[in-house]
Amino acid sequence: MMRLFALQATRDLGARVAAEAGCELALHEERDFEDGEQKLRPLLDVRGDDVYVVQGLHGDARTSPADKLVRLLLFAATLRDHGASRVTTVLPYLAYARKDRRTQPFDPVNSRYIAQLLEAVGVGRVVVLEVHNVAAFDNAFRIPALHLNSAAVLAPETASVVADGPVIVASPDPGGVKRAQLFREALVPLLGRDCGSAYIEKRRSGGVLSGSLLAGDVRDATVVLVDDLISTGGTLLRAARTCLDGGARRVVACVAHGLFARGADAVVLDPALSTILVTDSVAPETLSPPARARLRVVGIAPLLAATIKMLHEDHSR
Repeated sequence: MMRLFALQATRDLGARVAAEAGCELALHEERDFEDGEQKLRPLLDVRGDDVYVVQGLHGDARTSPADKLVRLLLFAATLRDHGASRVTTVLPYLAYARKDRRTQPFDPVNSRYIAQLLEAVGVGRVVVLEVHNVAAFDNAFRIPALHLNSAAVLAPETASVVADGPVIVASPDPGGVKRAQLFREALVPLLGRDCGSAYIEKRRSGGVLSGSLLAGDVRDATVVLVDDLISTGGTLLRAARTCLDGGARRVVACVAHGLFARGADAVVLDPALSTILVTDSVAPETLSPPARARLRVVGIAPLLAATIKMLHEDHSR
């Protein structure tokens, strides 16, 4: 039997996934103690079941990424202790994945450490939407790890936004060129015409951004800037202004995860970005109402539900 749980911090999205999958969310308990510790348990027998747990690992006003991670680890371990045949964690956003390689002496590789923690508690499979570095994600896990490309949901919405005329799909930094290329491949058949490519040079040292070299011709085109996340928004805004300076007609941002840290309000409201498309992997609750109104939020519940149903059918054969 398949069981679908959604921990409290991601319950709204989990409910939408359950509705798309045609099932009910399984009942569980989350209890917080006075000193900040937690207790989590299923409220039904999971012995022999194929279990899926939806939990976004982004920080919000109430809960940190570390707290959400610990809750997920405790719950996954509990499910395995009580006989679940397989536990699959469905992570709309994977925290700590941005630090995926060593760039300075004694650097950590956080993405690998998170993988080891999930494996240690008995998680059998991981599903993640749009990670920072797909190759690092694949290499971090020894268990099956499925990466979902956000272009599957963002490209159709983008096709409805861009008008007739030339379209350029661009990455705001060299590291995202492959992501932009995959997005372009998804967008071209939807538009029925070819799109160009571009990227913007970016360097970051000590938290300071520099570099604004545009590689590619964007004159008189609608530029679609593709990125995995928007935090403060500095990278996207810098790239948008560079494209406009290069003669772009307008700039549309397509972002998988809207973390919207402090300062993002000003970026979202900046006219350099004509449209901002973002998935609902993270609720944009940190933004002011005027900034939130500028977003076009695209739901990921159908994608997650279809993935869960596919994995369960494969497991049942």
